[in-house]
Amino acid sequence: MCLAIPGKILEINGLNKTALVDFDGLKQQIIIALIQEPKIGNYVIVHAGYAIEQMNETDALEAIEQWKKIADDQDLDLSELI
Repeated sequence: MCLAIPGKILEINGLNKTALVDFDGLKQQIIIALIQEPKIGNYVIVHAGYAIEQMNETDALEAIEQWKKIADDQDLDLSELI
C-alpha cells in the first residue's frame, strides 16, 4: 500500500535539497528535489521521505483532518503513518 501524507514546509536547505516539514506537529526532514520551486509555508505531499507534489492549503488541511480521523478510527498514532 502507498500512503502520501501532506505536510507544511518550515525550513528549506537548498544545498542538499531537503526541507523540514511539519506533519501536524511531527517534524521531519524530507527530500524536495522532485518538486519545482518549493517555498516555506507551502504544503507538499510526502511519500517515502520525498515531496512528490505541492498542494494548496485548503486541500492539505482537509487531508490532514481525514488522516487524523482514519488514525483515530484505527486506534493509531498519526506519526505511525508518516
